[in-house]
Amino acid sequence: MNQQAKKKTVLFLCTGNSCRSQMAEGWLRHLSGGRVEALSAGTKPISVHPLAIRAMAEAGVDISGQRSKSADEYMDREIDLLVTVCDSARESCPIFTGKVGERRHMPFEDPASAVGSYEEVMEVFRRVRDEIRDGVEELLKDMVY
Repeated sequence: MNQQAKKKTVLFLCTGNSCRSQMAEGWLRHLSGGRVEALSAGTKPISVHPLAIRAMAEAGVDISGQRSKSADEYMDREIDLLVTVCDSARESCPIFTGKVGERRHMPFEDPASAVGSYEEVMEVFRRVRDEIRDGVEELLKDMVY
């Protein structure tokens, strides 16, 4: 069996696939060194938020080439781990009906809903970015790959 076939697949899911799930995908790809297939999707995808791209770039992770994707793109794929990243206190998490081995919920505040000056909004993006990094590091500790 080749190395690609052994790679675990993790899908980060939220509604818009513009901030949190995109940052999580970028962090997992970066922190795992490519040993895990990192994916993200949304139930109502919109474009990747430019401030998410900027916040990740500040941390040395380039997500500028990522695109917002519909969860429908992965319905026929086997997903080892599905992680919902919505903040359940404010929004309902999307449902994914594809083939999933394990499900986890890691709620993060939606930085796209931040208000204030540019710098105040960027501070929210940076804080959420760092919280997502911590969450992805914890996921990696639990994974066998």
